[in-house]
Amino acid sequence: MSANMKRENMVTSNVRELPGRITRARAASLHTSGQMPPIKPPTQQSQKQAVRTNPKRAATDENSTKAAGNACMQRKRRAVLQDVTNACCKPSYGSCFNATKIQVKNSKPAKKGQAKLTKMVPSVALDSKTEAVQGIIKPELTSDLHSINLEDGNMLMWSTKDVKDVRQSENQSSGSRVASKVQSPSNKDYKDPQLCSLYAPDIYNHLRVAELDRRPNATFMETIQQDITKSMRGILIDWLVEVSEEYKLVADTLYLTVYLIDWFLCHNYTERTRLQLLGITCMLIASKYEEICAPRVEELCFMTDNTYSKEEVLKMESQVLKYFGFQLFAPTTKTFLRRFLRAAQASYKTPSLELEYLANYLAELTLVDYSFLNFLPSVIAASAVFLSKWTLDQSSHPWNPILEHYTRYTPLDLKITVLALQDLQLNTNGCPLSAVRMKYRHQKFKSVAGLSSPKLLETLF
Repeated sequence: MSANMKRENMVTSNVRELPGRITRARAASLHTSGQMPPIKPPTQQSQKQAVRTNPKRAATDENSTKAAGNACMQRKRRAVLQDVTNACCKPSYGSCFNATKIQVKNSKPAKKGQAKLTKMVPSVALDSKTEAVQGIIKPELTSDLHSINLEDGNMLMWSTKDVKDVRQSENQSSGSRVASKVQSPSNKDYKDPQLCSLYAPDIYNHLRVAELDRRPNATFMETIQQDITKSMRGILIDWLVEVSEEYKLVADTLYLTVYLIDWFLCHNYTERTRLQLLGITCMLIASKYEEICAPRVEELCFMTDNTYSKEEVLKMESQVLKYFGFQLFAPTTKTFLRRFLRAAQASYKTPSLELEYLANYLAELTLVDYSFLNFLPSVIAASAVFLSKWTLDQSSHPWNPILEHYTRYTPLDLKITVLALQDLQLNTNGCPLSAVRMKYRHQKFKSVAGLSSPKLLETLF
């Protein structure tokens, strides 16, 4: 008995001391040789337990795999959102928001070709394609998304398709209004943002009202002024034309200067000894309003041969500004002439410089003549264009539907003014004031002062 137990202990000790891994084949060989106890076959209960355990383990592995995949997808989706945000903001909204602070709140796959309207708050909901989740950004997705800042600090994203639909509806509504009107002189005007073509009708509607409200009285020489005459006013303005040429002032400065003089004389009695002081003071104010670099006070005093001191000019400037209440703007003939000339150039294949210079020449002639205060600035501008076209070309009628649309005057409305302007052009009254005529005899103005218009026909009106 003791011998058998000793033998089993030896076998057990030998088995425990066996080196290496014991496989089934090795265990069978050891059992055959008597060096290992018999191997018990697995019971049915243990097999059932193994069968039950495998699905749970597989489900656990699947859940862990899905969780890891979701985490990977979430990280990738966040990276994609940052890329889309940067792509949207880079062209024109580069400093809209910080993309690293955006978190994904909802991540539902979007249908193909759709970009939903999403309001972005601290947590952002972005619908994207499965390819975008995997790190592939389609060009169509980045090009269809846009974003702007809202007033409350939130972000708003929209699709280009929605914007195009809105613009198309707006263009259709505006196109129906434009279709009933005359075509623009140039289609490029609508594309140039500096011309403000969308606001031009409203602007000139306001100017038409303003020229009636701020119109100088045409009888102030007979009612208010007793010490100065019409010829004195003409001599002053003729001299101011020379001053404006000396300092190379723009035409708007000259027109505004004459307007300020007439408006001040309408309500303020002025002695003839202070008329020139009023003239240079109004030119100083108009230069400050229109010019980039206005002449200094000392320079204007020098132009008067130091007849007036700097202190007198500054005192007069304060008096004029207080009377106007610092409301210096007023529509002048030049304001309307600029628009009417653009409409007149529509009938030419290439812009006619002679037409522009001749119209400006005729308009400046009216500044010197006191009688033209009876006409509105818009009427004078339209009449200058009418007479200029007739002077340059008598083969066709000088007026057309485009000019009638933009000026809002018919030839019959301009008849009296055009006839008076032609007398001024031909100098039938023998006026000795020649600053404007000498100015436009220069070659840089194509010597339009030397042109003369033939007699106007009654059939033109």
